[in-house]
Amino acid sequence: MNYNWNWAVLFQEPYMGWLISGLGWTVAVSLCAWVVAFVIGALIGVGRTVNNRPISFLCTAYVELFRNVPLLVQLFVWYFAVPELVPEGLGQWMKRGMPMPEFTTTVIALGLYTASRVAEQVRAGIESIPKGLKSAARANGLSGTQMYRYILLPISFRLIVPPLTSEFLTVFKNSSLALTIGLLELTAQSQQIADYTYNSFEAFTAATVIYIFIALVVTGLMQIIETRTAIPGQSGKAA
Repeated sequence: MNYNWNWAVLFQEPYMGWLISGLGWTVAVSLCAWVVAFVIGALIGVGRTVNNRPISFLCTAYVELFRNVPLLVQLFVWYFAVPELVPEGLGQWMKRGMPMPEFTTTVIALGLYTASRVAEQVRAGIESIPKGLKSAARANGLSGTQMYRYILLPISFRLIVPPLTSEFLTVFKNSSLALTIGLLELTAQSQQIADYTYNSFEAFTAATVIYIFIALVVTGLMQIIETRTAIPGQSGKAA
């Protein structure tokens, strides 16, 4: 059976609009999830290094739980199970009243999952700092909070830019799983084009090219950040 090639279908309406819409949802959900991941991941990463056993234990438990459960399972749990476990009124709101439930659920699930990975990068960055700097901070009378604020975090965040770049790119790739709960992001729109036109190769090639373009843009921006924040004499690879 011969395949009917038709690249022009990608430039026809509504298919071009679907691709643009899918790209918009992919970027939106990825950036929002990254904000969640970075903020929570930084807090958890710091918590794993503090000299407080309960806090360290809770942060470690968070990392082990969210990092070792597949993201797809977490998406299903947040979307299908959590509304059934919370009080009925809240559950009904989550299922019917919450604005854009597919988008919100993806941001929460992807953000919390990625936060566990960001936390490990932050922890590794802090622990890679020579102990002499910590001793010097204490000798100069800095409190624990001041030591993290003025010494440990500024240095560690500059060290972990390269691994954070990988995590940032992974967020964009993992956002494709949102199609399983009905979010029409890029992969879902490509599948929809393939279903309507039977031009599967063209549809998914377009999606591939767009993902590559996103990766190149993100990598270029992060390389600029890495160059400007690099510490002389440090490789910048904390993990």
